[in-house]
This record gives sequence, C-alpha cells and structure tokens, in this order.
Amino acid sequence: MPCQSVVNGCHLVVLLLSWLGPSTGVKHTDCAHAADRCEQTTNSSTGLKEVVLVIQSQRNSYHARRASQRKAGILQQAAELGQGVPVVLLLHELSDYDGYWSILPALPHLSTTYGRSAAWFFFLEEETRISLSALLHVLNRYPAQKEWFLAKRLHDEEASIIHHYAFSEDPASFGYPDPAAGWALSKPLLQRLAERVQLQPLKSDFTIDLKHEIALFIWEEGKGPRLTAVPEFCTETRENCATTFTTYLPSCGDPVVKKNVFVAVKTCQKFHSERVPVVKATWEKDAAFIEYYSDVSDASIPTISLGVPNTERGHCGKTFAILRRFLSGAVPKADWLLIVDDDTLISLPRLRRLLCCYNPKEAVSLGERYGFGLVQKGYSYTTGGGGMVLSRVAVSRLVSSGCGCFSDDAPDDMVLGRCLTSLGVPITHSPLFHQARPDDYPEALISQQQAISFHKHWNIDPVAVYKQWLQDRETHDEL
Repeated sequence: MPCQSVVNGCHLVVLLLSWLGPSTGVKHTDCAHAADRCEQTTNSSTGLKEVVLVIQSQRNSYHARRASQRKAGILQQAAELGQGVPVVLLLHELSDYDGYWSILPALPHLSTTYGRSAAWFFFLEEETRISLSALLHVLNRYPAQKEWFLAKRLHDEEASIIHHYAFSEDPASFGYPDPAAGWALSKPLLQRLAERVQLQPLKSDFTIDLKHEIALFIWEEGKGPRLTAVPEFCTETRENCATTFTTYLPSCGDPVVKKNVFVAVKTCQKFHSERVPVVKATWEKDAAFIEYYSDVSDASIPTISLGVPNTERGHCGKTFAILRRFLSGAVPKADWLLIVDDDTLISLPRLRRLLCCYNPKEAVSLGERYGFGLVQKGYSYTTGGGGMVLSRVAVSRLVSSGCGCFSDDAPDDMVLGRCLTSLGVPITHSPLFHQARPDDYPEALISQQQAISFHKHWNIDPVAVYKQWLQDRETHDEL
C-alpha cells in the first residue's frame, strides 16, 4: 500500500477514535509509527555529493601527507563507485588558525560554506578507512532533515577526573564518539551548533578531551540530541562495516635509536624516595641518556639541581632551564627531547617507533594536545603529565625567541604552547599519550591502542600498570 494511503488511513482512525473513545483498543502509537516510517521512505535518499567528509588532519608534514593520501583514496573510491563525488576537506587547510582541530570553531565555516548543498557532515581521522557505499547505506537510514549525531558509542565505566566527574551517578548513561570510527552530524544539527558557537560562550576555556566535550556541547544538558550508536562505524574489521581503523602507531621504518632521545625527568626532593624508584623499576632501562632534575642534588639517584627552587605547581622555570641545558654542551647531543614528570609511566620503545614518522629537522612539538580559549582564537599546548616531546629545532627556536616564563611556577606546558603558537610551530597530537591513569579512560578505547604513556600514581600500583599497559612482551634492544 502506498505510504500516503497509510497516512490517510491513520488520519481516519484518529477521527473515529475521537467519536468512539479509547476503549476500542486501537493504539495511537501504531499510526504514529506508520507515519514515521512513511516519512523515512518518502525522504529523498542522500547521494555522495551531499556528504562532506572532514579529515581531522594536522599541520605537521607527516600528518598532512597522510591526510592527503586518505583524501586521494576517498576520491578514487568515489570515481570507481560512480555515484557522485563527496566534498573531502582537510581540517588543517580550512583556516590559518590552528584551533580548528577542536571542531567547534570550525562549525560556522562549515555551515556557511557547505550548508546549502550538504545533507551530512562526516568527521574521520587520518587513519580511518571508509567504504563510501556502506556509509551512504547507513546515512540513508536516518532522515537528514532531522538532527542526528551518529557514532560508535563510548562511555565511562566510572566517573573520571578528565571529564570533571560528569554523570557521576551513572557514567555509562552518557555516550560520546570514538573518533577513530568516525562520526556524523546531519545538516540541521550542524547549523544549529554553528549558531550556538557564535552566540553562546562555552562553559570552560579548556579543551581537554575533545570527543567528550563535543558530545556534551551537542547534548546541551538534555536539550539537544544524544548520540545514536551506529554498529557499522567500526574500529576493528568485521562484516558490514562502513569504517575501520588502522593504528595510531604506524610503521614508518626503523625506530629512532636510543641515543637520539634525551630524557629529562622533573622531580623534587620529597619524591626522591617515592616516585623515582618507580621510574628506575620500569622504563629507565630503555633510555640511553636520562637526567633527573630536582631542587637539590642527590648523588644516589643522581639528580641535578638547575638552580631553580621547587614550586608546588607549574614548574615553568625548571622546564625552561631544561631547554637551555639540552642545547648546551653539558649533555649528549640528541635530535629529540622528552620531558616527563616523575610520576609519568612511559614506553620509550613505542615512542621511538612513533618518532621515526617525524622529521627531526622540523620544529616538532608532540604529545597529548589540550587547548585554551580556542573558540576565542586561543592556543594549543602539549599537556605535561603525558610527556612533552620536542625536536632540537623546536627547542632552539623556543630558546632563541626569548619567549619564557612570567614566573617560575607558571604552568610550563601552557607557556610552551603559547610560545610555540606565537612562533608558528604546530602542536602535534597523538592519543597514545595520556595525562591520566588507564582507569580514567574507557577500556574499549585504550585496549585497542598501543599506549605510549600514562600519568599519576593515585590509587594504583604503578609498576603493575606499566607491566599491563606499556611493557611489550617481546622487546628488541635497539642501539
């Protein structure tokens, strides 16, 4: 029976019910469901030319190249499919402003430029593989005239500090997207979000966990749509997937040799006996060159005093002293500088595998990226607890620029980010670095990673955490 006939029949049933009353047993909801089904089937199907694919690319040359390769593959697939050509955008090319990585500042541009022609906006990582035909099949299940937020659903197992203990009574009740699997916004939703970004100030100046904060912004304390889980948005390969994911730890060649990574550990006297032994029991053995910087010299470790008094927070004075020492003749010359806290747990072999993807002759700042005031043209920074990696070129530019601390206890990671932004050095993100503990992240997320770092010893056995999450069973002793 044609849909219009079904709808007209439902209208007649409703009229009869108004005369006879509800005792007849006919359900109003049956008619409503029939009308909904008709609405979905009568909607015109979405074609590829109505889909905007946004690759969440980065400015660093390695990532820009990988994103360009992903774009070329998508366009080749579209040509072979012969069903139109989608718009494929590289996020870092949309603006000279580096803060577009946090998505919200980019929404007004996407709405204004593509809002008339597009029905869907799909966001994917550089390493997300996509089947265009399967993606269209998924998108056409949802009426594009309505507000939709589609993704592979993640949720917290318990309230997490990185999410400010949101939904503490039932953390699993709130879902947010796994960016590796890709996520989609219908045009009506994106356009409304773009207006909100321009008119309403954000509740926080900080961007810490992008995927969770985007979901919160969309949800709008219950006034907006919740995430709709899509089984075809995948990270692992299985039947009927529209997307799959490769890895955040690509194979770019031989790992960087040990001697080309200089490790600087920030500590202080009160943690010499508590935290430093954990470093020595876990990952110190994988470092060729490592120094511990403290407020006092302790020959038993040994530690080095840089003449900067200890501060309760920030440690900016100490960090900039480390930068200057790295460039001096006092330490072996290396291409890369890694700065970590004394309660950072890290896999140096995995880090050296990742670093071989990057050109040490470029100014590189690598780690877990946070943002401050990004909607208001703020800046990004590498969060210190997860580990900050800088190429020698980046350190040299920082030190020679004269940019520095406004006080010894200023937040060193934020000051470095502000300085690098002023110098035009991009902050390069890897989700393999973690500012918090494994328990602060969904196991579904970190179990598919080869994590590089975690941070903090709160209520955990740090040695056990290192062995479970960071120590490879088979290690190769590189030079």
